[in-house]
Amino acid sequence: MTLTGSIINLTVHGIGDTDRPLDPGEDTTWVSVEQFERVLDAVVDRKDVRITFDDGNASDVEIALPRLLERGLRGEFFVLAGLIGEPGRVTAGGVGELVRSGMRVGSHGWGHRDWRRLHPGQVGEELSGAQRVIGELCGHPVTRVAIPFGSYDRHVLGRLRKAGVTCAYTSDGGRAAPGSWLQARNSLRHDLDERWIRQVLDGRPPPAQRARKAAARLYKRARG
Repeated sequence: MTLTGSIINLTVHGIGDTDRPLDPGEDTTWVSVEQFERVLDAVVDRKDVRITFDDGNASDVEIALPRLLERGLRGEFFVLAGLIGEPGRVTAGGVGELVRSGMRVGSHGWGHRDWRRLHPGQVGEELSGAQRVIGELCGHPVTRVAIPFGSYDRHVLGRLRKAGVTCAYTSDGGRAAPGSWLQARNSLRHDLDERWIRQVLDGRPPPAQRARKAAARLYKRARG
């Protein structure tokens, strides 16, 4: 089932085991290899689904990449420039491997900070600085970002446009218009099952719930 004119963006954070301590609450968006494979098998023939990856975890290259390639799928990986090469994170060579494998790589910022609460000295590092470092590893400019924690307001969006960002992913949930500059996404969760997959891929929330989500997105864009 697909809904004409819209897409579903999925967000993967971490997969399988990790050798780094997880931040508080991070385990809620960490999935098993089996859960990840179940999602891939559910979307392999879906033209209305995009798969994205946040945080630049080592599992992006070690677990996700081969399974995407096996199924002929493409993913978009948003890495943290300041954490590349840290334990449990993707390496500089791993970023290159993603690019050579036909995957798209974008910026998730520098140090996984809330972009609404940056100090003036952190803004350049998180936006243009991170884009520059990741672009050098990719061999081409990076102009697409995923907003950490899905936390944004009108000031954040203004900074992104000023930094030349051509597409910004959020964590607002629901479906998105394919060409929209701001793209809502749906995060995989540790407790996902077949019901969750069906609901996210094919479910259509009632009008009242869709209206609440739309109002929340408008509020986030205007606040600041």
